[in-house]
Amino acid sequence: MIRSHLRSLRACVFAAAALSLGSACSGDDGGSATASSTGESSSSAGGTESTSAGTETVGESESTSESTTGEATEREGCEGAKLLINPEDPALPGPWPVGARTVTIAERTTEIWYPAKPGSAAGVEPEVYDIRLHLPPEEQGKIPDDAAPWQACGCYRDLPLDTDHGPYPVIVFIHGTAGFRTQSLTFMTHWASRGFVVVSSDHTGITLADVLGGNFGADQSGDAAKVLDALAAPSGETAFLAGHIDLARVGMSGHSAGGSAIAGFGGRPGVQVLAPMAAGGASPGAALKSTLVLGGMVDKIVAYGSQQSGYASAAPRKRLVGLSAAGHLAFSDLCVLGADQGGILQIALDYGVNVPPLLIPLAKDGCAPENLSAEEGFAITQAASSAAFEETLHCDDAMTAALAGLPARYPAIGEFQEAL
Repeated sequence: MIRSHLRSLRACVFAAAALSLGSACSGDDGGSATASSTGESSSSAGGTESTSAGTETVGESESTSESTTGEATEREGCEGAKLLINPEDPALPGPWPVGARTVTIAERTTEIWYPAKPGSAAGVEPEVYDIRLHLPPEEQGKIPDDAAPWQACGCYRDLPLDTDHGPYPVIVFIHGTAGFRTQSLTFMTHWASRGFVVVSSDHTGITLADVLGGNFGADQSGDAAKVLDALAAPSGETAFLAGHIDLARVGMSGHSAGGSAIAGFGGRPGVQVLAPMAAGGASPGAALKSTLVLGGMVDKIVAYGSQQSGYASAAPRKRLVGLSAAGHLAFSDLCVLGADQGGILQIALDYGVNVPPLLIPLAKDGCAPENLSAEEGFAITQAASSAAFEETLHCDDAMTAALAGLPARYPAIGEFQEAL
């Protein structure tokens, strides 16, 4: 039964790659624009919805400058970086297969997703994460294999890094309260497929295991700073990145508490883009070139007003994207994990995992039938975040227009503002 279940998850991964949406197998069954004299514009959602489903597949691009049809497959990024050409639609996955490695950085268990050598995923089984490992040790055995909320990944364990291209900008992601390093896997593997090395750690003192066990005391900002320090001189488990990452071009994103933890990083050399999700905004900083604030407009955990005020206090270049009917967990995979069994919270309760009552509202916000579907939320967040990162960190000017066009493409965007 377990092997059959894992095969179905792997089929989902391939389907998700073909459709470009990480939720393809999740089971999660208009105003006018105005502009001010400062150049700030805002609009409500409108226009015709477009879909990102197509024939794009991960890992099929040629690694030469032209394909057999004469079409260019490579472009120059910032400062002469050599990159494969991404699909123009930032909601679509990029041309790289995604490699995955679990390492220890700054004493934190960390996952790295990266652009792997094209073609290297052929015949390799996709990775599947066991979410039970993020429970306290005494709770992990309560959920049997056939009920476990397996997390299928559009990634492959230990593929070779694509060293023919790069160097690649780095994106650091920080999870929220009661989260874990793969909580927003859909977005992180999407970024990696489009030419970024993505790093996410388990932040001791605020992980799911910590919250369930009553252990608090995290320093997420400090952890992230140590991770960036360590990446400046990759060695040991991270030695494969040496010479292939660009720490002069770093993006950071985080969900909820993780989004708050990145707010002050614009003053750190190299950190050029900040993208807080369901948090607040970002403080102006000497290195910071762009801020993207993402929020759910019916979030009951961190009210949407926090994103609006965070955007207002951020320095241009900045954007605000508000998702109609989206709750707190719209920027994570947590609503789709175990959805066929009522979700991961229900699975935990059904099998007697000790869940503190105060955690229940957090674990449910945004996962109700009346909330924005995971598929819609994933598409919007993939498009907005990828475009914001690529505009600055890949020096791709086409992404400026892609960001401005988001409200017309996605009616579920209830508010869009930008100041450039």
